[in-house]
Amino acid sequence: MDKDVFIEFDSVSKEYGTAGRVFYALKDASFTINQGEMVVILGPSGAGKSTLLNLLGGMDTATGGKIVSCGEDISNYNDNQLTSYRARNVAVVFQFYNLIPTLTAYENVALMKDIVDDTMDPEKALEAVGLSEHMHQFPSQMSGGEQQRTSIARAIAKNPKLLLCDEPTGALDTNTGRDVLELLVGMSRKEKRTVVMVTHNSFFADIADKVIRVKNGGIESVTINEQPKDASGVTW
Repeated sequence: MDKDVFIEFDSVSKEYGTAGRVFYALKDASFTINQGEMVVILGPSGAGKSTLLNLLGGMDTATGGKIVSCGEDISNYNDNQLTSYRARNVAVVFQFYNLIPTLTAYENVALMKDIVDDTMDPEKALEAVGLSEHMHQFPSQMSGGEQQRTSIARAIAKNPKLLLCDEPTGALDTNTGRDVLELLVGMSRKEKRTVVMVTHNSFFADIADKVIRVKNGGIESVTINEQPKDASGVTW
């Protein structure tokens, strides 16, 4: 594997069997992701995007092929090993913010200390996403965009090697969604974090260093953007 390759999928499959029938959620998927890349996984609903994300994050196991991520071959990890892999390496931002409503923004971010020891100070994490003035507010006192930025602050407070984002702008309006995209792109370009975003929105392909298109459970294409656009120029 090339020294710059951070993630490698080699003929990875995920199959389910019911009543003697086999269904492939993902079949023979192969691609690589370099460290610090901003990657968009693009495809319609049911194409296999979420399966890819779950396998990347160690939230599911493959039934075939090889997965190397964050320097670890996780292909045959058991549940305890996957739990450790996730805790040490991965943070996830979902479409819906998953904040605890009875905790302030600061307290939601501080929860990461219960998962890993070496966490970013919650104030610094919230400052990084532009929420210093909102750290003592509860989710009900914040807009959708502010809640999503809080969830991103919680994710980056973990100091993850791999930041996974599942439709992170899906519940946001265009302007707020663009702000979130700019934040995620900045995590990759400025902080050299590896960011992988799953979306059905083809406009987001323009901001990525690499675009992985998924169709019918397979990798349709892998495209390199030589000159990715700034997130501020994305419209949808």
